[in-house]
Amino acid sequence: MRLLHPDGTPVHLAYCTNVHPAETPEGILAQLDQYAGPVRAALGTDTVGLGLWLPAATAALLAGSPTALGELRARLADHGLETVTFNGFPYRGFHDPVVKQAVYHPDWTGPERPSYTLDLARVLAALLPEGVDRGSVSTLPLAWREPWPVSARDAARRRLEELTAGLDRLAEETGKVIRVGLEPEPGCVAETVPQVIEALAGTDPRYLGICLDACHLAVAHEEPEEAVAALDAAGVPIVKTQASAALIADDPRGPEGRAALEPFDEPRFLHQVREETGGRVSGRDDLGPAFDADDGLPGDAPWRVHYHVPLHREPDPPLRSSRPLLSRTLGVLFGGERPLTEHVEVETYTWTVLPEEHRPAGPAGLVTGIAAELDWCRKELLRHGLRPK
Repeated sequence: MRLLHPDGTPVHLAYCTNVHPAETPEGILAQLDQYAGPVRAALGTDTVGLGLWLPAATAALLAGSPTALGELRARLADHGLETVTFNGFPYRGFHDPVVKQAVYHPDWTGPERPSYTLDLARVLAALLPEGVDRGSVSTLPLAWREPWPVSARDAARRRLEELTAGLDRLAEETGKVIRVGLEPEPGCVAETVPQVIEALAGTDPRYLGICLDACHLAVAHEEPEEAVAALDAAGVPIVKTQASAALIADDPRGPEGRAALEPFDEPRFLHQVREETGGRVSGRDDLGPAFDADDGLPGDAPWRVHYHVPLHREPDPPLRSSRPLLSRTLGVLFGGERPLTEHVEVETYTWTVLPEEHRPAGPAGLVTGIAAELDWCRKELLRHGLRPK
């Protein structure tokens, strides 16, 4: 789905397919039939954008098989789908029964991560729509925060240099520029925007930048205006933004707040929690530990939880979402004289682990929910001055 900024720049809106569990080429083609195509039909638009998630084995297969890649390209076209961005954060197994910290492995200290990311870049360069010569891939912000000795930092820097060299060769070969954005996330080496700026110091901004996730920004208690100003001052490009909203509990240790939060403490994904009191942000690495009687968070201020909740509706009281901060983020990115990024990806991957009463009813329910999120985000972008293309 494409919109236009007042300066004439196209802005691409997509939803991320990491919400679907398919990991094989056949499964990915099937998810286009079962979900993405019907989402486009539900929206009534000529095209819908996908932020494709391809696990490592499938990315490698597609990168080395013109036949398989051609089949994927044809199936996208059949359904009126296009892609300008990939989610390269999960390496594999994103819908395993337990993911938690496994999502941060392999990290950027070893050869697997640059190899996988370059495979994604090769596939994306071949799938970019006609007339589009720039794509984006989001990736983890180096590694989980510990252990992180100097040797790991230096190894990660070398891997980013390898990646940059590979992206430069790809641009020369294809004429397509694929940019990679580190996605700051709570608990990681680069948890905040300033930490990503530090991690990218001295790298090539033609190819490396940040993926600004609005949920993560909220959980870290970062203000979008300050974060974007810092990135601009440092010359770090925003290669994509992820339209996402965090879960917020204003009175997390009160009986009503705790009863409302506990159903979100589920076993698959990590749900980091942050609480700000007196200008100091404290945190725990999951929702369960935050409730711990001896070593949990005090609950003297609201908890912001890394739990991507649907954008088009607020959680039931007494919970709420960080959707107002997402709206501000979109305003900062698109309300000025020029857009500060061209790629917006709705990334709510938690539909199937929501409390049972809020889960979609089968594939049709998920299609309806994804379409509603995209419609909400489209209307929000129009409110900030974009117009339909």
